[in-house]
Amino acid sequence: MRALTTIVAEPWDDWALIDCGNGQKFERYGDITVVRPEPQAMWAPASENWDPHATFVPGSDEDGGGRWVQHRPVPPEWPLERGDVRFQASLTPFRHLAFFPDMAPQWDWMRARSADAEVLNLFGYTGVGTLQLSDAGARMVHVDASKKSVEAGKANAALSGMAERPIRWMVDDASKFAAREVRRGRRYDGILLDPPKFGRGPTGEVWRLEEDLAPLLADCRKLLDQDSRFLVLTVYAVRMSALAIGELLAQLVSDLGGSVEAGEMAVREEARGLLLPTAIFARWSR
Repeated sequence: MRALTTIVAEPWDDWALIDCGNGQKFERYGDITVVRPEPQAMWAPASENWDPHATFVPGSDEDGGGRWVQHRPVPPEWPLERGDVRFQASLTPFRHLAFFPDMAPQWDWMRARSADAEVLNLFGYTGVGTLQLSDAGARMVHVDASKKSVEAGKANAALSGMAERPIRWMVDDASKFAAREVRRGRRYDGILLDPPKFGRGPTGEVWRLEEDLAPLLADCRKLLDQDSRFLVLTVYAVRMSALAIGELLAQLVSDLGGSVEAGEMAVREEARGLLLPTAIFARWSR
């Protein structure tokens, strides 16, 4: 039986989970505090006296929708940093704040394996992960179907003083891009996959994680070889098991040697130190 691992995002200067409970979480992003829905926070919060700048009020359906209510003015964007990487946070219509802080331990794990590496970041979003790995010495290929997200990534690179780093910014469908890279005979030292539950490509391609993940992961395996170093897969907001994606990845990379980990991602709450689960993951490394 595969043992499951929990990796934990600890608070840092520009981000923290302050408190959580009763189906919500209270976070700090720089000087801005927000409350967002969090079904996994089933316990009572440490305090009833939350006073956020903004609260996200969800829509009536579980697949999305909702709006931000500002209790005090919040700027359209404000800068945050982690290490030497600077990036903009914002209140997005999708309830998050334009990056995912629980990815920090994954970034650090990949940074340790990224010196002089060629790394592919699929579903790269606003580029915070791409810049973290570039800062560690990787040559990056950043792919996202949203032109707006890719432009935000370029802006974050400029904000970090990294505009001239070796990063290819690609507006493309992740599955189609990976398949073309396979046909071209390309290979990578590392791959980061952070797919959404549902999405659309730049020309209307439909992505459904439960149907499309396995074929994409199979193509990603073809982009790795005996000299490759890692593959990281994270999965959010789906009824899927860490054991399932761990076994899928282990089967695909069995001929490469190395090791596969799978488990849960979590963030540590400042108030009591409890762990709030956020996602599942599987990763391979040599």
